[in-house]
Amino acid sequence: MTSGAAVELSPSDLRQVAAYAAACARPALAIFETGRPGDPRARAAIAAAEAFASGAERSKLLRDSAWAAQRAASDARAAGLSGAEQAARAALAAAGAGFLHPLPKATQVRHILAAAAHAARAQELVAGGDPAVGSDHIAKARRLASPALVDVLRRYPPAPSGGGRVGALMRDLDRMLR
Repeated sequence: MTSGAAVELSPSDLRQVAAYAAACARPALAIFETGRPGDPRARAAIAAAEAFASGAERSKLLRDSAWAAQRAASDARAAGLSGAEQAARAALAAAGAGFLHPLPKATQVRHILAAAAHAARAQELVAGGDPAVGSDHIAKARRLASPALVDVLRRYPPAPSGGGRVGALMRDLDRMLR
């Protein structure tokens, strides 16, 4: 899909994407909470994504939880906790998944797959940078993808280039799912 026509997205499609992103981000939550005990922002972002996926409205709460998770990622980075930062970015991506736009652009694929890629990177980092750990998480994320999620993904062009290791993990998952 590379034309200028809008991508068709139903509320059910958006809920599928949010459910998938939350399921992919949740395994990294312990990494964030170990590094930043007492900081509820990543957990709240995943919970908001799960609530949206279960039927809650796409609301200011969902958007605010995404912004809070972004601030949590910045705080983790400032504290030198790269694994916790990536875990918070996974939570941010989960909360942001419900805001997938019907724009036929490769960058929109991030709304679908970034939670899995950031969670995979978080797990790599806490394993001393072992790429096999990230690849294992991506393989698990592939198995979590429903046919409905894959159908939504295929409406968009392939994941964009760039993005360092997180981008590479996202492109790996994109190729697996297509």
